This record gives sequence, structure tokens and C-alpha cells, in this order.
Amino acid sequence: MARSPRIIASIVAVILIVGAAVVFATVWRPAIAAIEPPSPASFDPAVVKRGRELAALGNCNSCHTRQDGQDFAGGLPVPTPFGVVFSSNITPDPETGIGGWSEAAFARAMSTGVGREGQHLYPTFPYDHFTNVTDADNRALYAFLMTRSPVHAAAPPNDLIFPLDQRPIIAGWKLLFLRRDTFQPDPAKSAEWNRGAYLVDGLAHCGACHTPRNALGAERVSAQFAGGETDNWRAYALNDRAHAPVPWNAESLYAYLRNGWHPDHGTARGPMAEVVSNLSTVPESDVQAIAVYMADVSGAAKPERDRSAVLAQAEPAPAQADPTGSAIYAAACAACHESGRPLPYGGVNLALSTAVTSPDPRNLANIILAGVPAVAGERSPIMPGFADGMTDAQVTSLVNYLRARFSKEQPWTGVEKTIADARRTQTALFQTSPEPRNAPADPSQRDQP
Repeated sequence: MARSPRIIASIVAVILIVGAAVVFATVWRPAIAAIEPPSPASFDPAVVKRGRELAALGNCNSCHTRQDGQDFAGGLPVPTPFGVVFSSNITPDPETGIGGWSEAAFARAMSTGVGREGQHLYPTFPYDHFTNVTDADNRALYAFLMTRSPVHAAAPPNDLIFPLDQRPIIAGWKLLFLRRDTFQPDPAKSAEWNRGAYLVDGLAHCGACHTPRNALGAERVSAQFAGGETDNWRAYALNDRAHAPVPWNAESLYAYLRNGWHPDHGTARGPMAEVVSNLSTVPESDVQAIAVYMADVSGAAKPERDRSAVLAQAEPAPAQADPTGSAIYAAACAACHESGRPLPYGGVNLALSTAVTSPDPRNLANIILAGVPAVAGERSPIMPGFADGMTDAQVTSLVNYLRARFSKEQPWTGVEKTIADARRTQTALFQTSPEPRNAPADPSQRDQP
């Protein structure tokens, strides 16, 4: 019996040692030796060009460029429910960027979310999607980034709650949510469909915005493409729960993603404007593949969502519509939205607007307040913003009227707070976003129609 305490102590010690070893193996990742920044001339120009297209498909510039910063130099604040993460510098600066990263270090960061020095990266960098990226595409991305101009710019320290400000915690998040499998083509589908699936689920990481997240910030796999939130905008559902009055098809998706607008769906604004700005510079075949895949995800259209039936439901104005909102609509909106002129010369028929039929009024409030700025050199949709010309009460009346007049959905609640929140953030949201079409300065970089 005297030996029992020693036996128990030995067992406890073994358990603690094994537990510590498991934790160490889970958390620790080795550093990869730094290299001298490779010469831009050492990369094949064709590979660099492909990398530029892939970076546009991945929308890399939007997250890795702050408002007053240089391209890819990082420092953009990314708000999360747990605090703010600042994006990293991915220019080839050897001190503050990735100039000292080998291709192997870059590929490890893309596929496992581990930096060159072995630190776990926060999943605001969507490596949970980038696990699907092929070695060849990672190589092209690396070549593109390493041929950019180096910018010496250190990102500010992240501002996260404890214990999430400790990077080893991210290893536990990865154990729970990071899928290690890579993209597998579906042999029953076409090559174009599979190309679209590879891009959407990989570099384009569409689900990062368009899928709701759980309490720990991971995408809810069971609700893929059921809608999400980003930068005080609603990222609409893209699956069969989509709220667009007229269902999307491959043709309308292609036009919207390539040009930033479609007469049956309206104009891309907010973060989506940045996406279509980048997609306007990539090969048409890639945008078409994305459209084909997402149209299949959306499912078959229902008869009651026929375009003519949707337009008929908006006439006449229902008796319960807000009279103040009706008067504002007649004075400020109807001249364009009921002109009968097609986009981009007239406004979209609001019976076709997803913003009006959406589960919440945020996007509609954002657009009313900030408008749709003109794009230099383009025949694009344009709409004045009414932030300075309408009070919150007037915007609320207008929003309520549009909901009652142009949809069959139940009235929104909390509209007043939504308007106030949108007014507080609309300057940053709209002034930092590029226009829906923003072709590169070098016309040779753009595919010709």
C-alpha cells in the first residue's frame, strides 16, 4: 500500500508528459529559413501573368491594401467579433513583407495557415479555402507577389481579446475546423463546372462572406452559401435560399460578376464592388466557370419567381405603404427607377431588387445614403447619395415604403437603428471601395471581348 502514492504519481506524471507532448506537437511548427529576395527577372513572365490573374480571382489586393497604403503592403484593419486583425504586408520587402520567404514557406502559409517563422496565422486569412489551391497556382501567386515593388510597412499589432491574442490558440481552432482535404473534381460534372467549383471553394473563397459563421468564427459547413455579413453589408445567400426576386442563372451571374451590374439584379456595391472590379481583369473563361458553378448551386427556379409575375406584384402601391415614404420615392427615386430606360441609363426596377427583398435592410440603407458613384470612362449605373439630403426619419420612411411597395415580404424591424448604423459607417464603406468596374491602367492586362 505504501507504494500506491508513488504509482499514482508516476501515472499522473506520464499523463502530463504525454499531454504536453500532444499539445507541443499540435502547436509547434518549425521555422523555414529566410532567403535573399529572388530577382524579379528569375521568374517566367507567363507564370507571373497567371499569378496576377489568380491574385485578382482571390481579391488579394482588397484585404492586403489599406485605404491610404500601397498595393499589397497590408495594414488593413479587419474587424471580427473577437477584435481587430490587421492584414499583413505581402510585398517582397525582406523586413516587413515576404521578401525572405521561400516558395515552400509561401505554400505552407497558403495550405496550413502557418507563417515562415512557424507562427499560426489568424483565419481572417482564408487558408481554410486555400487548402484547395494547387501547387502550380501557389507557384504562380508566389511569382507574382515576388515581382511587385517592395514596400517597407509593418502592420500594426492586432487588437484581440484574451486568450485569442495568443497565436497558439489558433492551433486548437484548426483542429476543430480546418479541413485538410483538397479539391476533388466531380467526374459527373463538366470541366467548366469543376473549374468554377475549384475557384469558388478555393482562391475566390466566396463562402468566406456568403456563409454564416458559428460562435468561434468558423464557417457553418451545413449552411454553405446561406448568406453572411461583411463590413456592415449583408452578403446574400447564393444557394436555394437566395432572396433575389428573379432567380440567378449562369448568364446573369456572368454579366454581374464581369460588369458589376445586371438589369434584373442591380449594381454591385460595398465589398462586392471590389470583387467585380478584380474579376473584370481576369480571363472571361474563369468568370464564366464561376457563373456556371454558382448557378447550379442556386438550384432550379420556381414558377412564382417568373420575371413578369414579379414585376406585376409591385402595382399598384399597397394601402399600407408609408405615405411619407411614398412622397419621397415620387420626388427622389421614381424619375429614374420608373423611367423604363434600361441599365445603366435608368434605375433598376425595384421589384427586381434583392436589397428590397432581403431579410434585413442594411444594403438598401447603405445604397440610399451613399448612392452609386460614376465610374470614370465607363457607361455604368449611377445614383446620387442622400446622406446629406435626408434625415434618418426620412430614410426610414423611404425604406419602409420600398419594402411594402416592391416586395411581398413582411415589414422589417429595427429599421431606425439600421439607418443610424449605416450613416455612421457609410463614409468608410463607400470611399474605400473601388468602383464596380475598374480596369487596370495597362490595357494589355485586360482580355479583349
